[in-house]
Amino acid sequence: MSDQYRDKPEGAGKDEPDIDFRISLGGDTDPEPAASADEVEPGVAVEGRDRALAREIADVLGEAGPPDWRQFDAVFALTTTTVFAEVVYADQERSMRTEPSGSVLDRVREHRALVAELDGEPWWRLLLRRSSDGDFEVDYDFGEEPFPDGQLFEPDAYRADLDEFPRDSLPVWLAAYIGHADRQMRTPQEAARDARADRAAKVWPTMAENEFPDFPEMWARWACISAGFVAAGSDWGPRILPAMGWFESSRRGGSTLYSLPGGRAVLSGGVWEAANLDAAYNDGAGMPKFFAGAPEWVADPVLNPRSATGLLSFVYWWEGGRWYRGDSPSAEACATAVPGVWTVDTVAGILAGLAAQPPTAQHRAAAGALISAAEIGVVTRDTVLALFGDEEQFDIDGAMYQLTLAGVAASLPVQMPEDEAVFRVRGYIESRGLDTTGYPLDQLVADRFSCGWMVYVPVPRGEIAIGRAIFYIADDGVLEHSSSSIAPTTFVKEFEQRYHERRGVTV
Repeated sequence: MSDQYRDKPEGAGKDEPDIDFRISLGGDTDPEPAASADEVEPGVAVEGRDRALAREIADVLGEAGPPDWRQFDAVFALTTTTVFAEVVYADQERSMRTEPSGSVLDRVREHRALVAELDGEPWWRLLLRRSSDGDFEVDYDFGEEPFPDGQLFEPDAYRADLDEFPRDSLPVWLAAYIGHADRQMRTPQEAARDARADRAAKVWPTMAENEFPDFPEMWARWACISAGFVAAGSDWGPRILPAMGWFESSRRGGSTLYSLPGGRAVLSGGVWEAANLDAAYNDGAGMPKFFAGAPEWVADPVLNPRSATGLLSFVYWWEGGRWYRGDSPSAEACATAVPGVWTVDTVAGILAGLAAQPPTAQHRAAAGALISAAEIGVVTRDTVLALFGDEEQFDIDGAMYQLTLAGVAASLPVQMPEDEAVFRVRGYIESRGLDTTGYPLDQLVADRFSCGWMVYVPVPRGEIAIGRAIFYIADDGVLEHSSSSIAPTTFVKEFEQRYHERRGVTV
């Protein structure tokens, strides 16, 4: 649909009214039909007949409107078998949402057939606007963009319409909607079967060398851009979800990046009006073999949701330190559907621009430091603050959450308070029903060591206890149960070693 209504009068607005109630215009309340287009304008040129008839429809709707209306907007979505019709009248304070009469719908169908005669194909939606002063606008929607919710019919309705009004081609999104037939879906069972068949037939994927950044760097950069947009309070930009990066661009492209165990990943998505899909849906070409040579784990659960609507235009997977693809286009052809992760300079430019306008050299340096820290997994709050600075202006907590979900933030547990350590140990003992005879829990004490606490009930003075319970709890919450039979110094040394191993620290 065009960005503007045809013949739009200067100063005409397009804001929709915000108050809604319904009235019904039944058959007995229809106004007297206006004269036909040829009767009203007998000398009208052929190319003006569609507009003249649209004006007649608008005049009829105007006469049928409630008193004191100032403007109405009418939407008609039609196929040969289905119809959606709605008119919204507005005055200065409220709006009325109505359904037009049967005679109006007959005129609308006549108009659609006329446009098919004049233009070679009918519109899918007709939009009318008229003011009480007589200003009039009309627009025809041929499906350049997806139809709004509630105005998209079942695929069979469009197939029936195409039988009566054949078209040379359809917008890719609509062609996919009515013709994808689940051809891009790949269940885990199908993936396993196809992977075995590919190996047997020696079908190998294409190595996509030097197209996308290596996955670890790409994941870290995706996380940085996500954190930057969150910090700036923007609804745009990519996001990080558990084990997944998500992105939808302003140009209707988008992608997902799934991080899988074993250092594997799947990048998939679609660009708007993709050439390979246009060929498949409109020119009779075969559907691209996106999964040729793909391993069995490249399946529906890790594919972009576009696969369910037939709009997937590329699939890449990362395995063994390389990107692979089947019959997908090059990374350059997918660029509008992927965030700007291509180089460190690209990412730094995006981040610096989010931090300040115009950004300074200091902003770019801080952005570069953030990217470098993310790529080795040691981002701290101070790293983010060095770029964005003002915690009142920027959402630093939200940015850190994105980086933490991505696993690129440094894990630095804070020291657990003594009373929390005692509370957790007591809960551990009680929840497991441990025998506390001679071990009164209200007498638990805690002694601090480098990365946690040793919690126990002291032996009463003058007594000797062998095998008395001792509990060790680390600052990251890991709790281990021991006894006095093992010297605390020996146990603490081994406990500290396990703590550092969990954090990936070599000591």
